[in-house]
Amino acid sequence: MKTSTAISPCHITGLFQIFDNSLSPLHAGSRGAGVCISNGVKTTVKAREAGKAKLRVMVNGLKLEKAEVSEKVVEIFRSRFEELKDYEIIVEHYVDVPVGAGFGTSGAAALSLSLALNDLFNLGLSKVEAAQLAHVAEVECKTGLGTVIAETFGGAEIRVKPGAPGIGVVRHLPVSKDHVVVCVNFDSLLTKEFLTDKIVRNRINGFGGKLLNKLMKEANVSNFMKFSRQFAEHVGLITENVRKALDLTDSMGVVCSMPMFGESVFTLTERENAEKLVKKFRDNQFNGRIFISEIDFEGARLLNEY
Repeated sequence: MKTSTAISPCHITGLFQIFDNSLSPLHAGSRGAGVCISNGVKTTVKAREAGKAKLRVMVNGLKLEKAEVSEKVVEIFRSRFEELKDYEIIVEHYVDVPVGAGFGTSGAAALSLSLALNDLFNLGLSKVEAAQLAHVAEVECKTGLGTVIAETFGGAEIRVKPGAPGIGVVRHLPVSKDHVVVCVNFDSLLTKEFLTDKIVRNRINGFGGKLLNKLMKEANVSNFMKFSRQFAEHVGLITENVRKALDLTDSMGVVCSMPMFGESVFTLTERENAEKLVKKFRDNQFNGRIFISEIDFEGARLLNEY
């Protein structure tokens, strides 16, 4: 049985603006800003000749009856490459963060799957070309718009032009390896619901573009966190759990925000401050998963390139 493994960082979006009216999914996407975290998705793909097309998708060892984005990625590859036609494909995703919590897991799963399929079947796509197919899957499933392009290149980014990798334009937000991301997750939120909600979309687009333009003029970590918080407050999706956590961090003088979209809290901070913040969360007995992640500066890659 043939096997290939790829990994993708996960990603937190702090603020964004929707551009999904293009007739081509490759040109749809978002402008925005965020950060890639080393907690990510590792995907192993196995394939064997079966006489007809079959697919099985597993996440953290459990078989999924419905895996919309992964199924879409495989569907796109099968529609373009005869090499996949008569194979049973087994996809094993290992996800290192909560799903549906604002950490870009669907994009990371799609991206790592695309890279692994390209490698496994020796299809000859470049990294950017394989990433474009993952972007198309995300856009068509309405699970993300700018996540894949961010996770392709890694680091902290400002997405200045919407579109897939190779079409959209990403500018790196200056951040050092002394910075880490602190996260608290309470529960999941469905990205698809918000991307199709007209009221939420209007709030996002009316304010996201203004904040992004301000960030581009003075791009630094402090402004990224400040504008992310302003954006979260304006969009109006902050839950009771998130509000309690934000009130606590505000009292400490630490700027935190809510990832888009998840019932979570995050901040990008210097390493020396991270443990103090985690201790404060634990001392206040927040009923959520608390973790610190390094920033991933490499972007998605085959595991043998690690």
